[in-house]
Amino acid sequence: MSVAVKNQSSLYNKTVAFHTLGCKVNAYESDSMEESLKAAGLRILPFTEKADIYVINTCSVTNIADRKSRQMLSRARKLNPEALIVATGCYAQLMADRGRRDMVKADILLGNNDKDKIVHVLEAWFLTGTVPDIIPAADDRTYCPLTLNKPQERMRAYLKVQDGCDQFCSYCIIPYGRGRTRSREIEDVIREAEAMAESGVKEFVLTGIHLSSYGLEKEGTYNDYMKTHEVQEKLLRLIEALHEVPGVRRLRLGSLEPRLMTEGFVSRLADLKKLCPQFHLSLQSGCDATLLRMNRHYTADDFRKSCETIRKYFSHPAITCDVIVGFPGETEEEFSASRQFIEEIGFSQLHVFPYSKREGTKAASMKDQVPDDVKKERSETLLMLSLRLQRKYEEALEGKTVEVLTEEEEKREGEACLTGYTKEYVRVRVPGDHQVNEILHGVLKRTKNGCELCDISIS
Repeated sequence: MSVAVKNQSSLYNKTVAFHTLGCKVNAYESDSMEESLKAAGLRILPFTEKADIYVINTCSVTNIADRKSRQMLSRARKLNPEALIVATGCYAQLMADRGRRDMVKADILLGNNDKDKIVHVLEAWFLTGTVPDIIPAADDRTYCPLTLNKPQERMRAYLKVQDGCDQFCSYCIIPYGRGRTRSREIEDVIREAEAMAESGVKEFVLTGIHLSSYGLEKEGTYNDYMKTHEVQEKLLRLIEALHEVPGVRRLRLGSLEPRLMTEGFVSRLADLKKLCPQFHLSLQSGCDATLLRMNRHYTADDFRKSCETIRKYFSHPAITCDVIVGFPGETEEEFSASRQFIEEIGFSQLHVFPYSKREGTKAASMKDQVPDDVKKERSETLLMLSLRLQRKYEEALEGKTVEVLTEEEEKREGEACLTGYTKEYVRVRVPGDHQVNEILHGVLKRTKNGCELCDISIS
């Protein structure tokens, strides 16, 4: 930025609307930007209304995400042709890095690592018409110091602690849009958690682009680290420090690498009573040949052992995973092996994604690209399997005492009630006279309409 801003008068009482696509990190960053704009005197409007400024936090994880990003930019322009359109996020970053800035239909492109500067960028635009330069993602090794004190969803909050990725899986474009791994200091994370807890947040979801790499940017890549260390000590220290923050009632972890689930790591997690026993592990495929082409650094058997370790230390943990179907070269035999592995592990739920060809990745030039109709069929097969696994997991929890954080009101069959999530992330209906953002204990019961909490007591 070449413009030094000394006041914020040009922004006062202007209106701004946000639309966020993609991951939990984007959601956190949008909330943080929105909070900083409120502090600068702007009024926040729903995205469907006519605003002076529209901020679209884009995603580029798939071709569909790219298309949705373009659609939302066009929709903003139609809502108010005179508005200032700001594009940020991975789609905007990648287009700028590739010299295709003009293809993004926005007035300002804001780099992923400059989101903390949004107030100054808007001031510069309205004062002088200055457009910021985007630093290429690969060249920026600093952690963007975004903060968030009062998240929009007061009962649960994402807490971003890490950015970037050094994995370079053969299918993934995100390392090119987010840059290399970098982490946030524990003291900063704790200060933010304390402020959020003060505002009423009870559950914190630790998140990052590659959370398992927290604290490793000065010690080589995650893969190098795993060759010589059994326990990811820095991430454990962060989790344990958050566990001791007054007001933090529940702590949930974002997506983790299966190789992180060692005896040393999991046994220390099991000592943390606030930790939610829900583990989202990046599987992608249950077939070794496919995993090798994906440049994943584990085998199906490695993954199995990680799940066994989790179940050794936690009673009825929820283990969820991401799965990609139709990766280049995935034969019927490979898909069958992956499906069988998934069923044997007994996940509580699957997140299924058809492979999306991404320009600039190794997989984009691989032979034997799988037809879309085959990818669709395989996706549907795994989605049906996910429903069966989810039902089986809920049946195993039935009759057990669970903890629920109430989140929203709804009407079911004409009767008002609350819904919330157990620590295992099972959605339940909560009957009776209770409030949003309460922590309750009760017995889980399955009904024809889902799960319900019975014999309720307040924590």
